[in-house]
Amino acid sequence: MTLPFDGAISAFFHQTAPDAIRNAILRGEKDDILTASYPHPERLGKKVYKAEMAKLQVEMVKMQAWAKASGARVAIILEGRDAAGKGGTIKSYTENLNPRGARVVALAKPSDAEQTQWYFQRYIQHLPAAGEIVFFDRSWYNRAVVEHVFGFCAPEERARFFEQVNHFEDMLVDDGIRVFKIWLNVGRAEQLSRFLAREQDPLKHWKLSWIDVEGLKRWDAYSAAIAETFARTHSVSAPWHVVRSDDKRRLRLNAMRLVLKALPYTSKDARALGQIDTAITGGPDIWDG
Repeated sequence: MTLPFDGAISAFFHQTAPDAIRNAILRGEKDDILTASYPHPERLGKKVYKAEMAKLQVEMVKMQAWAKASGARVAIILEGRDAAGKGGTIKSYTENLNPRGARVVALAKPSDAEQTQWYFQRYIQHLPAAGEIVFFDRSWYNRAVVEHVFGFCAPEERARFFEQVNHFEDMLVDDGIRVFKIWLNVGRAEQLSRFLAREQDPLKHWKLSWIDVEGLKRWDAYSAAIAETFARTHSVSAPWHVVRSDDKRRLRLNAMRLVLKALPYTSKDARALGQIDTAITGGPDIWDG
């Protein structure tokens, strides 16, 4: 089998990865958590996960019915490093929703025309209308982190972004859009382990890109950009919610609970929702870079 990017991810693992990261992956068993600071030693059991997820799926359907009936507009932004679990989490949210009222937005790089527009312009057309739930698989925060780390934007463009983004989000919230900004926080060993698995699976090669390969070398630059983003964009009207994502099962359950608990939908079942795991879910203070 030909590996994507000539096996660059495996080469990074064997030749460049810090010893502690490489050893954590080599020593890890199937259900082990690879990040030492993660507050749970093992992944959540599949039986418990499925039972909890089934109850939350019912609540998601109730929430969508409420959004349609009330005309609520819900925008859920999923951000995080590559392989943090954004796609799988969005799939959990949308699995039983009516696609006519729930959309996923995952924009490609800007076209030549879009590069001449106001930065936020291409995102505005994808904001929810009445009764809609929109999931952003990455968002306008590309400028704050990825574009900065790779030099895709000039320093003055990023500075302008930070000058405008809080005002932009304040306007969305003031207009009645319910905005959730959720950052998925994956550990370095877990991220590399997921990349290695994708590299070996032909069905997942499409998930890998040049950005992923190069990003492995820029962990610290990403960390600095993420920390600055939290410091400058964690606001009262649009706060950041951080969910540590080394265990995808706990991630998905808690990301769903974050949204469901915050929305006043009809016939909410508090027992079905369960409790948010505050050991892995909170504000930027629990982020582990």
